[in-house]
Amino acid sequence: MNQTKYIFVTGGVTSSLGKGIIAASLAKLLQGRGYRTTIQKFDPYINVDPGTLNPYEHGECYVTDDGAETDLDLGHYERFLNVPTSQANNVTTGRVYLSVIEKERRGEFLGKTVQVVPHITNEIKDRMQLLGKSGDYDIVITEIGGTVGDIESLPYIESVRQLVWELGENNGIVIHLTLVPFLAAAGELKTKPTQHSVKTLMESGIKADILVCRTEHELSQELRQKLALFCNVKKEAVIQSIDASTIYEVPNLMLEEGLDVVALKKLDLPKKASPDLKTWNTFLRRLKNPKQTVNIGLIGKYVEMQDCYKSILEAFIHAGAANETKVNVISIHSEHINIDNVEEKLGPLDGVLVAPGFGERGIEGKIEAVRFARENNIPFFGICLGMQMSVIEYSRNILGYAEANSTEMNEKTSHPVVSLMEEQKNVTDKGGTMRLGAWKCDIKPNTLAHRIYGQKTISERHRHRYEYNNKYADELQKAGLKASGVNPDTGLVEIVELENHPFFIGVQYHPEYKSTVANPHPIFVNFVAAAVNAHKK
Repeated sequence: MNQTKYIFVTGGVTSSLGKGIIAASLAKLLQGRGYRTTIQKFDPYINVDPGTLNPYEHGECYVTDDGAETDLDLGHYERFLNVPTSQANNVTTGRVYLSVIEKERRGEFLGKTVQVVPHITNEIKDRMQLLGKSGDYDIVITEIGGTVGDIESLPYIESVRQLVWELGENNGIVIHLTLVPFLAAAGELKTKPTQHSVKTLMESGIKADILVCRTEHELSQELRQKLALFCNVKKEAVIQSIDASTIYEVPNLMLEEGLDVVALKKLDLPKKASPDLKTWNTFLRRLKNPKQTVNIGLIGKYVEMQDCYKSILEAFIHAGAANETKVNVISIHSEHINIDNVEEKLGPLDGVLVAPGFGERGIEGKIEAVRFARENNIPFFGICLGMQMSVIEYSRNILGYAEANSTEMNEKTSHPVVSLMEEQKNVTDKGGTMRLGAWKCDIKPNTLAHRIYGQKTISERHRHRYEYNNKYADELQKAGLKASGVNPDTGLVEIVELENHPFFIGVQYHPEYKSTVANPHPIFVNFVAAAVNAHKK
């Protein structure tokens, strides 16, 4: 292919309809047909990135190999396509305006009055085409965040209008995702919200090429014809997106609806072979037909909102399917755990995962959870802050340092077993200043980590500011908490583990970010396997 083709995905009526899942599913089908496909997300909020956002505000912050703090939808893109994303795959209004203002300060606009059109829209269009111009992709799918009609989304919608016009016939299309609600009182599906949403889009100069209709009930042929007529699309381009038991069913549902075929036709591209979904459907079959169930406690401080731990929950789905096991994740708020109730809460579990997080709230509950799992031989897995809590717990209860802590929680602790990196001590800005992105880790032989990975050197993604304090490394090693993975460049400890335990491992990085359908993360796979063994006993 000489020219990259572009697909834009917009949303209407309401948020949270699943634009990211539809975009990822379409990309999966196009990839399965042999097209080099990628997805990017344009978010209308003014934060430069989600890195400083409270997880309750925007869910999990997903980190790419190149250290970009991005929207959680990029996690879906990677899990579906098994292809890494980058900084270029996620753009926010804040980043766009920051770039334009910096250009204005440098005098790049030659004294012109800087305006939304053309300066902001030109910046957006340049970023929309960045991946396409790399030569690495045949098709670029761009998801526009928010809902059509939002004030924040207007510059993006205008940029899409301009770009589709500039690209010319068959080079850019728009998919509009909308809601067809079911009114129980009337006993029928209603198309009016979709009609209004499409009308709003058309008022901005954009004609939807394909309608994807989220619905709880089947769309009749009569209803499809009505939507086609009033929304100015062909009937074959009215695609039903019915509720599914798992997001991983959506590519197959979109295949049945012919979403990929309609998109390729409108882009004037050949269908090629039918999508190769063999690996995908093997995973789906194992996911839907588990041979056993295990109960794993997720100990965290944001458990009220599941999106805060989205990648962890998805990694458990991948690892569960690999083990032909249903992983029943039981969310337990760390603030509600103490020495008096820890046995009641964690005793019945087959495994304990202490989750990542920031700040002091809920820390003592996490430490208590680590202690209980360690002393009662319950498979344990600590991620980032969870790993640090295992170091603190061991220092307090085995080394006897009752005051042991992280300087994040207590700057004046007499035993800072977790402390701030030297280069972080003078950092005042919070955004994009942590240890971010992919870092190498050398794994020691004859360790649990080496058995899990089966290789000497790995690369994993980080997002943290505080580190294992190497001043305590010798003491902790001699006492039994082994440092089995170390960064070769900095000497910083990346993995800790216990020898005389069924499964006890803590990692400084975020393995959940790299777990995909095609490649479930090995730590999660082995952790679930250990939970299965614990359950049998």
